[in-house]
Amino acid sequence: MFNPGDVLLVEAPVYAGVIPLFKSLGCDLIEIETDSEGIISSSARQILENWPANKPKPKALYTVPYGCNPTGMTATLHRKKEILALAAEHDFLILEDDAYFYLYYGQASRPSSYFNLELEERQVGRVIRFDSFSKILSSGLRIGFATGPEPILAAMDRHSSSANLQVSSFTQIIAFTLLNSWGYEGFLKHTLGVSNFYREKRDIFQAAMMRHLDGLAEWVAPEAGMFFWFKLLLNPNDDDSEGDSADLIRTKALENGVLALPGTAFLPNGRISAYVRTSFSLNPEEEVNEALRRLRVTILQTRAENSKV
Repeated sequence: MFNPGDVLLVEAPVYAGVIPLFKSLGCDLIEIETDSEGIISSSARQILENWPANKPKPKALYTVPYGCNPTGMTATLHRKKEILALAAEHDFLILEDDAYFYLYYGQASRPSSYFNLELEERQVGRVIRFDSFSKILSSGLRIGFATGPEPILAAMDRHSSSANLQVSSFTQIIAFTLLNSWGYEGFLKHTLGVSNFYREKRDIFQAAMMRHLDGLAEWVAPEAGMFFWFKLLLNPNDDDSEGDSADLIRTKALENGVLALPGTAFLPNGRISAYVRTSFSLNPEEEVNEALRRLRVTILQTRAENSKV
């Protein structure tokens, strides 16, 4: 699908796992800005409308629209429609990574996927959707499935058969037996239970964030998935410098027993970032509070150091 030198649009920040993957294919990664509502369509439009005439336009856009890893954002319906319009206008595919689609727990109805929107608007053929059982059945299964245009799926199947033959037969049998036993309604009931589980974990983490990091960080609570993305307020002098979370997270916080990832890990160009990604999927409430208490101490130490500069 991609050849060396092909251009791929990626939301920024982007899932860190795909950065080396796309770079190994020789793709030229172009970052598109995002916020809590998803990809900023005006940013994408500006890039596309000012594209160099002597350079081939992007082949595709990669996005994680529900509970995005790392930002936790869930793209709104309005934003998705704008991006679909841009895909038709500038002729690129949308790679919709929906690993967290069934982990939506927002108060409003879940926005339609890019794939469903395309069907509704009768403009089929630009969206390839990727789902995963890892987040809703068991991470050890490592089974996913794709939906999209038949020629692309056939090419993916041919590549898979020569690259790894197939997913483990044993885990396929487990997944098939379970889903066949549940039926579609049973599967949906299960995913509702999973999303409620993550809502409760989100609420615990949100309460701990308010308790320990209010005034020391900024964030928007996620409505899907298992990640919190927050900006550290490291500069007590109130100037325009946002600071860099990398040194604090990779050294000082780690030394204090806090494991998280700095925002720079999710930016293809590796620029500095004041943001941090944490996961709330595993830790019980007391460990969440202790971790954020330790992070608070680390931030305060760094702010004290910065105030002397």
